[in-house]
Amino acid sequence: MVEELVPDDLWRRVEPLLPARAPRRYRHPGRLPVDDRAALAGIVFVLKTGITWRELPRSVCGCSGVTCWRRLRDWTEAGVWPALHETLLDQLRALKKLELDVAVADASHVRALKRGDATGPSPVDRGRPGSKHHLITDGTGVPLAVLLTSGNRHDSTQLLPLVRAMPKIRGTRGRPRQRPRRLYADRGYDYDVHRRSLRTLGITPRIARRGTPHGSGLGKVRWVVERTFSWLHQYKRLRIRWERRADIHLGLMQLACVLICYRKLATSL
Repeated sequence: MVEELVPDDLWRRVEPLLPARAPRRYRHPGRLPVDDRAALAGIVFVLKTGITWRELPRSVCGCSGVTCWRRLRDWTEAGVWPALHETLLDQLRALKKLELDVAVADASHVRALKRGDATGPSPVDRGRPGSKHHLITDGTGVPLAVLLTSGNRHDSTQLLPLVRAMPKIRGTRGRPRQRPRRLYADRGYDYDVHRRSLRTLGITPRIARRGTPHGSGLGKVRWVVERTFSWLHQYKRLRIRWERRADIHLGLMQLACVLICYRKLATSL
C-alpha cells in the first residue's frame, strides 16, 4: 500500500527535501520514529479519501493518523511542498510539457465547517463560513501556484499575489521563467488597476469585460483552470475544509498540486 501511494520515483524526489530529524538524546529513548515514507503514504491516503486523521487505518501505512498529521505540520512549516512542486515544474519544462507563455487564474469556494483561520462568511453560500482556493496554471492546466483566503475575499484581490507566487521555473538553458507573457481571467478580475499592474510586470492581460456579451473566445483558453480545479477537488479532503489551521489546509492543497504535476510527469517519461 505504501509503494502504491508513494511510488519509488516520487519518493526519490521527496526524500532529499525532508528536514533532518533531531538526534536522539538517550541511549534507550523508546520506540523508533515512524518511517517518513509510511507517514507520507498516510497523508496521501487522507488527502485522497477525505477521512479524518483518527480514522486512518494502520493497515494503510503502519502508523496513526495523528503521527501523519504531525509530519504534515512539520513538513509544511519546512516548505517541503513548494520546493518539491518547483522541482517537478523544472522537470516538466525540461520535457517541454509546460506552456509558460500563457497563464490562467481563477478561484473556487469551499465550505469551512470547523471555521478557523482564513475563513469568512461566503457571499455564495448564504453567509456560511468558507474559504477560497485561488489557482494559477499554465496554458495546459498544470498548477503553478495556489493561495488560500477567507470566503468573503474578492477573487481579484489575489490576482497579483498569484502572479508573484509563481516559482522560478528552470529546466532549460538560459534564465528561469517566472512571468507569463499573457494572463487570462474571467469577469471577476475586470479592474483597470489590475490591468495596469500586469502591464507593469510585462504581462499582457486577457481579462473578460463585464457587461459585454459572451462569445469573446477567451473561454477557449480559460477552460483549463476549471479542469485543474476538478483535478484538485478529486482529492476529497479539499472539497470541504476540515482543518482549523489555514497552513495545514494550504499544505494539503500544495501536496495535491505536487501529485498532479507528478502524474503528468510520469505519463511523459
